[in-house]
Amino acid sequence: MNPWVVIDQATVPGDGGEMKLLQRTHEYTINVKNEELMNSRLHGSEDALAELTCKPLAKRKRPSVLIGGLGMGFTLGAALEHLGPQARVVVAELVPAVIKWNRTYLADLAGRPLEDSRVTVRQGDVGAVIREKAAAYDAILLDVDNGPEGLTHEGNDRLYSPAGLTAAKTALRPGGVLAVWSAQPDKQFTKRLRAAGFKIQEIPVRARGARGRWHTIWLAEAP
Repeated sequence: MNPWVVIDQATVPGDGGEMKLLQRTHEYTINVKNEELMNSRLHGSEDALAELTCKPLAKRKRPSVLIGGLGMGFTLGAALEHLGPQARVVVAELVPAVIKWNRTYLADLAGRPLEDSRVTVRQGDVGAVIREKAAAYDAILLDVDNGPEGLTHEGNDRLYSPAGLTAAKTALRPGGVLAVWSAQPDKQFTKRLRAAGFKIQEIPVRARGARGRWHTIWLAEAP
């Protein structure tokens, strides 16, 4: 098997350390602090996050969706597949290099979603975007870090705090959904969602189709 080759790297803003993009033949991985954050072969749960959240929105006249975390583009690409032509999708990504990689090395993995006219890219903290306006979104998808237990950036923890969940609920329209991806279950986060007033579903999904390790998705409906 061919070895992994580092093709680019960047510093995560704040205290997140070094982020590296590696390639092995046609496979890519992004590592942070020598741990794999994502892999181009393992995106079944990201696809599920988008489908579970966005498919019910397809019949709405002009749905507005915010995605926190660009990753390798799989969540964004799948969301666009399930949304109609009038949808508007904002994707917020903290690390500038990740946006660059999705326009270059990784562009074809998810079908070049950044080139879709429905998409607006915001470089920066998704938490700041959430707090900009009340009742702005039909859905907010958080595919940030490794979930509520962050790996790359301590500031991400604020997204999943009681204050962060209250801000997300404020940014959602009535009946809107906060969808959260995580690498593992988190009982404390489930309790925080309920305490924030969300009606929740906690759904286990596979990382790779019918195989691979289990990830967790929360669908939290705002009142």
